[in-house]
Amino acid sequence: MISLCVFCGARIGAKPGYSSAAAELGRTIARNGWRLVYGAGDVGMMGEVARAAADAGAARLGVIPVHLLGQEAKERSGETMVVTENMHERKKVMFMNSDAIAVLPGGAGSLDEFFEVLTWAQIGLHRKPIFLIDVDGYWQPLLALIDHVIAEGFADASLRGQFKSVPDIPMLERALLSDFG
Repeated sequence: MISLCVFCGARIGAKPGYSSAAAELGRTIARNGWRLVYGAGDVGMMGEVARAAADAGAARLGVIPVHLLGQEAKERSGETMVVTENMHERKKVMFMNSDAIAVLPGGAGSLDEFFEVLTWAQIGLHRKPIFLIDVDGYWQPLLALIDHVIAEGFADASLRGQFKSVPDIPMLERALLSDFG
């Protein structure tokens, strides 16, 4: 079983396509018999992915820092929940319990999560696949920034090879099935 760590926003975002993609990802995880590893929040994109995965019968591991328990978490039947001391530990536990990472649209927290796992890959700490799900072109400015960082000599061109950008959930599904057979 693939354990897919999903980083995404605690808000729903401005475009309906974002929440649609989140729900589609949750259903895709269940349909393939994969496990969702996520931030245990019941809000925003996190909540959309989790509800869809739960409704479709997916195994789930929610990881939440103690300070967010009252704000974001909602206990779901059949879900394993891990409570951490802080946000850094949350990211580590999510990463350690996953085989691949997918990043849906999100804000500063999602960027932090993406750049941490990307940095770990860049310095050779892991070889787990990392995917940016570029729903409605959301990640295009980030991709341009990464290209700028490379062009300005602050990263090697190999940085672009440390992750893949996919336009939608079907492409993510194909890539994961290709990577994990």
